[in-house]
Amino acid sequence: MSVPASQARIEELRRLIRHHDWRYYALSDPEISDAQYDRLMRELKDLEARFPDSISAASPTQRVAGGVVSDFKQVRHRAPMLSLDNCYSSDELEEWLTRVKKLAGANQLDFMVEAKIDGVSAALTYENGVFTRGATRGDGESGEDITFNLKTIRAIPLKLQGHAPAMLEVRGEVFMEKAAFARFNEANKRAGETIFANPRNASSGSLRQKDPQMTAKRPLKFFAHSFGHVEGAHWDTHQGYLEALKSYGLPTVAFTTHCQDEESLKRMVATAKQDLRALPYEADGLVIKINDRRLWDTLGQTAKSPRWAIAYKFEASQAATRIKQVIFSVGRTGVITPVADLEPVTCAGVTISHASLHNFDEIGRLGVMTGDTVMIERAGEVIPKVIKVIRHNPGSQAIVAPTACPACGAAVTRVKEEDVAIVCPDRSGCPAQVKGFLLHWANRDAMEIDGLGEAAIDQLVGRGLVRDPADIYNLKKNDLLDLELFADKRAENLLAQIAKSKNKPLSRVLYGLGIAHIGEKMARVLAQRFTTIDGLLRADEPDLQKIPEIGPVVAAAIAA
Repeated sequence: MSVPASQARIEELRRLIRHHDWRYYALSDPEISDAQYDRLMRELKDLEARFPDSISAASPTQRVAGGVVSDFKQVRHRAPMLSLDNCYSSDELEEWLTRVKKLAGANQLDFMVEAKIDGVSAALTYENGVFTRGATRGDGESGEDITFNLKTIRAIPLKLQGHAPAMLEVRGEVFMEKAAFARFNEANKRAGETIFANPRNASSGSLRQKDPQMTAKRPLKFFAHSFGHVEGAHWDTHQGYLEALKSYGLPTVAFTTHCQDEESLKRMVATAKQDLRALPYEADGLVIKINDRRLWDTLGQTAKSPRWAIAYKFEASQAATRIKQVIFSVGRTGVITPVADLEPVTCAGVTISHASLHNFDEIGRLGVMTGDTVMIERAGEVIPKVIKVIRHNPGSQAIVAPTACPACGAAVTRVKEEDVAIVCPDRSGCPAQVKGFLLHWANRDAMEIDGLGEAAIDQLVGRGLVRDPADIYNLKKNDLLDLELFADKRAENLLAQIAKSKNKPLSRVLYGLGIAHIGEKMARVLAQRFTTIDGLLRADEPDLQKIPEIGPVVAAAIAA
C-alpha cells in the first residue's frame, strides 16, 4: 500500500472509530458488533505502527498513555467552576423562583432540568476540535491536570465532530453506572483490592490513578452538562448549547427536560424522584437552570454559586442507629476492613445490621466512634453506609486501628505510606488469608470446584489438611470422611469436582492465583500471550510491559 493510500485509510479508520464511539457512548445505539469494532481498531494500530509519522494525539489509538505520572500539575480554569446552591422542598424552590424573577425582571421563565449525577466534576478543553486538556474541579479556581486519565474514557471524544469552535471548555461529570460499579466492586472483592463505598468514590479514585493504564480498566463514563468557556461560537439558550454539544459528539445527560414555565417545572419536580430511581446511574436530585443564557449575566453569582441555577435534592433512604462495636475483617490479600456492627434498623424496607466503614481514613473523616448514634444510608437503595455521626453517646470510644492482625496476630503494615488500607503481611500463615485464597481458587470464575465452599474450607484448614491450592489436589477420600460435613457420596462428588478442575485453561489458573490487579480479562490476555505457566515465569517486567494492556504497576505485580 502506498503512503498516500495508507494515510487515506488511516484517516478513514479514525473517522469510523470516532463515529462508532459516538454511536455507542453518546447515543447508546451501536451499529456494529464489538468484534467488528475491534477489527477496525486493530487495522488502525497496525497501519500506525507501519507509518509512525502519521500518529496524532487525537487518534483513537492514543487514548492510553504509557508511563506513570509522579504527581498531578495544578491548572487554572478559564472561568470558575462554581458549585450549586441546594433546595430540598417545593417551598424552597418557590423562594428561589421568587428571587430569580425579582432580579431578572421577568414574569415568565423557561427552564432546562437535568438529572443531578452523583459523579466527579471535570472540565474538558478542546482547541480546534481536538481534546487538549482535562482537569478536576479542585477549589473552583484551579484543579489538577488529569488529561491522560480522562483520555482513557471512551465516552470522551478525542476529536469533535463537525464545525467545532476554535476553543471550547465544557464541564461535565465522570461516573460509573450502578451495574458496572457493582461488578467492579465484586471483582475487587475477589481480588482482595479496595472496596469502594459508592460509584462516586470509585470514579474519583480511578481518576487519581497515576498510571493511566489502570484508569483505562475502570468502567468510567462521562456526561457533559455545563458551559465553561468558548471562542468562536455563541448560544442564546442552554438548550441550544446542549444541542450543539451533541452535534460535536459529546454525550449529554440523557435525563433532560425543557420546562416552558413554572407550572410545568413544579409538576416535573413533583414526579421526578421515582424516575430518577430507574436511571442506570446514581442521581440524587435535579439541576434546574434558567434556559435563557442572556439572563445569566443579569442574575450573576454569589462567591460560590450561580444565581441562575439550583440543585433540587431528594433525600436518600436514611435511618439512625447505634454502632455496637467495630469488627475487623481480614480479606484474602490481608487488607483489614473495619465493619460497623449496628443495632438492627429498617432502611428502605430492609433490616440492616452491618455497614462497612471502608478504611481508617474514612473513620477519621467521619469522626465516628464505637457507641455513637450514626446516620446510615442506602445509596441507590442498595449499599448501606455510615454517612455521618448524629451524636457521641456516653461511653463512646475511639476506634483504634489494630496493630496486630485479628486473625493471626502478625504485626500489620501499610504497603505504601499513602495507602489508606492496613494489611496483614503474613499471607501463608494467616488463616483468614489462607481461607480467602482457597475460596477464590475454588470459585466459579477460577477453578469452579463445586462443594468446596466456606464451611468445607474452614474444616480443611482447621484440621491442617489444606494450606494452599496445591494441597487440594492431594486430598483423599478418607481425609474428607474424617470431617463432619462429608459422608461417602459428598466426598466422592468433591473429589470428582477437584479432578475436573485440572482441565481448566491457563487463564482460569492465573486468575485463581489471585495476583494483584489480575482480573479475568487480564488473565486471558496473559494466557494468550505466554500460553504456558513456564512461559510466564520466564517473563520479566520489560517483557510484560510490551503487552499494550499492561503498565508498570501491573507488570511489577505479576513479576513479584
